[in-house]
Amino acid sequence: MSSNFTIASASKEITSGHLSPSELVRTCLERIDALEGRIKAWSFLDREGAMEQARKLQEELARGSHRGPLHGIPIGIKDIMYVRGLPNTAGSDILREFVPDFDATLVLRLRAAGAVILGKTVTTPFACFDPAETCNPWNIGHTPGGSSSGSAAAVAAGMCLAAMGSQTGGSITRPASYCGIVGLKPTLGRVSVHGVVPVSFNLDHPGPLTLSVGDAARILQVIAGYDPKDPLSASETTTDYTPRPLPRPPRIGHLVGYFREQADEDMSSATQRAIECLQLAGAECIELEMPDSFGCLHEMHRIIMVSEGAAYHDEQFGLHRNEYPPGLRSLMDEGLATSAVTYANARKHQIDFRLQIQSTFRDLDILLTPATLTPAPKTLESTGNPAFNSPWSYCGLPTISLPVEVGESGLPAAIQLVGPHFSESRLLSIAQWCEQVLGWNHKPELQ
Repeated sequence: MSSNFTIASASKEITSGHLSPSELVRTCLERIDALEGRIKAWSFLDREGAMEQARKLQEELARGSHRGPLHGIPIGIKDIMYVRGLPNTAGSDILREFVPDFDATLVLRLRAAGAVILGKTVTTPFACFDPAETCNPWNIGHTPGGSSSGSAAAVAAGMCLAAMGSQTGGSITRPASYCGIVGLKPTLGRVSVHGVVPVSFNLDHPGPLTLSVGDAARILQVIAGYDPKDPLSASETTTDYTPRPLPRPPRIGHLVGYFREQADEDMSSATQRAIECLQLAGAECIELEMPDSFGCLHEMHRIIMVSEGAAYHDEQFGLHRNEYPPGLRSLMDEGLATSAVTYANARKHQIDFRLQIQSTFRDLDILLTPATLTPAPKTLESTGNPAFNSPWSYCGLPTISLPVEVGESGLPAAIQLVGPHFSESRLLSIAQWCEQVLGWNHKPELQ
């Protein structure tokens, strides 16, 4: 049953009394029991806790109390985000005994909105490059992407109605693309990182993975907002993120150059077909290229990521070096060897590029690119290439990944839409318009 529900449809059934939170949670747990052996999306399931949460939420409904659209909705939490009383391993044996005694701010806000925390979803070690064991529900021989591997796979497989992910390079929008779901990376600072194990504090963005644009908006509505416990939390006022009808079709900047050259034939063709559909519906699509300073962006992104990652891990890495997987160990060594001058120059480039790319939106509503270079690669030894996603993490722009078609390989392809800073409300409205035009309605064939 859970595989057929979105947050919107389940909330409607719960509000009307046709479905109880307990029934929905039980169905999700049954789905997990049937598929987890193949998908490996969960690092910890809180069965008893989830059922107890659902029971209390059902009692609230009986008393006439309803917390909103997330009341009774089962959600997975990436295993770098603190959930009070549950293990938080961050995908590493180093933290296997760590159990936080408080909730991450975003988890606290989800609980307050009535969401049921099912458990922790698998992440790659410390949310970096070394792959986890999670498989793609569309084909278990293919990667689901990373580092939000379990979150994307769990949602795509119908094990939960939404899950939280995080993105430093491409860890929301890439797994969403590979798994045929929606992934929303908000503006940097829009969602608090308090209680989230960091990779890079100038690049980390928590965000939701869902089955629809509307569901992503419902999650963002709850988790967005200033948090005094997060030093980099944005003070910009939050708004109503409910997607609205557009007064006119959007004006879209189709980024070519690098994005056209690096995409494979499957992704290029899928993107072009999507653009043609949007144009037929009235969208104006203009081809453009990134500024010249884009040429060194990936190098600068890496410098910031490895430097800030090494700063966070410094003491722990010294004590547990041999327990770090090879890829992460190499990143730590690289970060520790990076000079302060090199890091400062990268940060200056990041700030300058943010200003440059923001000016692109003077005559455009959004930017559009393929969400990934290829569909999900046929390997579990890699999480795929984040090169199309990391630019938007680097400049902190809100980004959403939308599935558009299933290719001849049987794997989904997706586009990503990018908006100006703090334009989530407008971006979500445009994304829903695109979603309706493109008409995605596919799911992996799981028994």
